[in-house]
Amino acid sequence: MIELALAEGWVEAELADEFPELKLTYAPIAAHPRASPPELRERLRALADRYTGAKVVHMRRDSVPWAYRVFSRQVGVDPDSDRTPVEAIAVERLRYGGLRSRNLVDDALTIAVAETGVPVFVLDADRLEGEPGLRQARSGEWLSDGLALAARQLVVADERKPVALIMGEVSDRAGVTEDTRRVLMCALRVKGVPQIVAEEALWLLAETLSEPE
Repeated sequence: MIELALAEGWVEAELADEFPELKLTYAPIAAHPRASPPELRERLRALADRYTGAKVVHMRRDSVPWAYRVFSRQVGVDPDSDRTPVEAIAVERLRYGGLRSRNLVDDALTIAVAETGVPVFVLDADRLEGEPGLRQARSGEWLSDGLALAARQLVVADERKPVALIMGEVSDRAGVTEDTRRVLMCALRVKGVPQIVAEEALWLLAETLSEPE
């Protein structure tokens, strides 16, 4: 049976004042990138079959996807162009006629996001410096090579550096690589999303990452 040590990340004071229900829940787990087993690829195919055109059209009206759309607009992001993670998966399903299997980690993320609507992502736990949290980027900071951050852009950070955009790209300084053996699973929660839903996303992600080889 999987056991998770769930924890809450820190939130910069100014950000917490503006968005008091903004939370980052995380938990470490042993996992490494590898090809997805046949059972997981079949789960992706079954999930894609449930993502019909009608479901995708009406999905954004559901409470959890809607909450992330509202938050995106509050922080100056247009969710119709920079899609929330669950809507990006839905668009991929319609564009390619299915959900393509990539590897165990990416497939597990796809399933967790699609099933719950919660933005989840993983970091290499051994490349982090201190505990993760949420803050605004500072002038001159960068996420990855060639990707400078705008001042006050919302990021996930460890105690020394930004490690991911708040609902987007993960830094190449903290992302999962073929050498990763321990990941930190993270879930972003905003106003209107119950804590139990965020935790459900992490449990689902953990169960999928623990698929036997």
